[in-house]
Amino acid sequence: MPVFEMPLEQLRVYQGSSPRPADFDQYWAEALAEGEKTGLDYTLTPAAFQAPGLACFDLWFTGTLGARIHCKLARPEHVEGKIPGVAVFHGYMHHGGEWFERLPYAYAGMAVLTLEARGQGGLSEDVYSGAGPTLFGHIMRGVRDEDPQKLYYRDVYLDAVKTVRILMSMDFVDETRVGVTGKSQGGGISVAVSGLVPEIKLCAPLYPFLSDFKRVVDMDLNKGAYDGFYWYFKKCDPTHRTEREVFERLGYIDIQNHAPNVKAKVLWQTGLMDDQCPPSTQFAAYNKLPGPKDIILYPEHTHEMIYYANDEIFTFLQAL
Repeated sequence: MPVFEMPLEQLRVYQGSSPRPADFDQYWAEALAEGEKTGLDYTLTPAAFQAPGLACFDLWFTGTLGARIHCKLARPEHVEGKIPGVAVFHGYMHHGGEWFERLPYAYAGMAVLTLEARGQGGLSEDVYSGAGPTLFGHIMRGVRDEDPQKLYYRDVYLDAVKTVRILMSMDFVDETRVGVTGKSQGGGISVAVSGLVPEIKLCAPLYPFLSDFKRVVDMDLNKGAYDGFYWYFKKCDPTHRTEREVFERLGYIDIQNHAPNVKAKVLWQTGLMDDQCPPSTQFAAYNKLPGPKDIILYPEHTHEMIYYANDEIFTFLQAL
């Protein structure tokens, strides 16, 4: 194990150090009700990229706050009966990636729908209007607003819910055979959406982000994608007077609090040298998953490309 982490036997029982809001369930029940009001309407236009035997589309829908959200859909050109579906979520500050990355799923007879997170590297629109700083990254956005509904990732998770619901609603998709996957931020979104959409059958996160935020700060690993914590406290609360309030507010989007609601079978993968999303933060969520699960550990890998991890995910999702 890396010197910055606890021993593996402790990781396997670690339950996290970040607080869970007392009204967590009510918060998300109200959020889901708001998301449902936007309906499942969407538009499809043929994408500039096409591949033999497949049909590729740009898909647009309207999310919470009226934001226009972009997805990429690839499926077999000719579909007989119902086929499985896979929803894919991308890493922090990235976009939906190349169409080429999604072709294995489509050529394997699946419909694959990739969400682009609002206001990041893709085409989805960000319409945030809350109070407080927006300087310190997406995690901290909305933390200082009086309304806890202003958290940025609340709307991203609701966009992910709608992405999965749209996929399930397509007349050529078997709604009982839908899986989700993603790495880093996308892995975190995969876990959260699996807690919010219990019908999801399989979940395959790769070194997920967005878990056990206080642990990140306690380990002094608030850098990279987590550097918003460092700058927020340094600039806005240098004595950490509001630390518990901040972490309790972030508890609404902390995936370890969504994990107990996951019904899907889960294949989790992570590197034990990951100093971006420390293994302990991931185990805090993994250990709370109540259903069938497996974790594959890569002792030498950090938060980087892990050889054969995509093979594991693709093989796992073949069971849909």
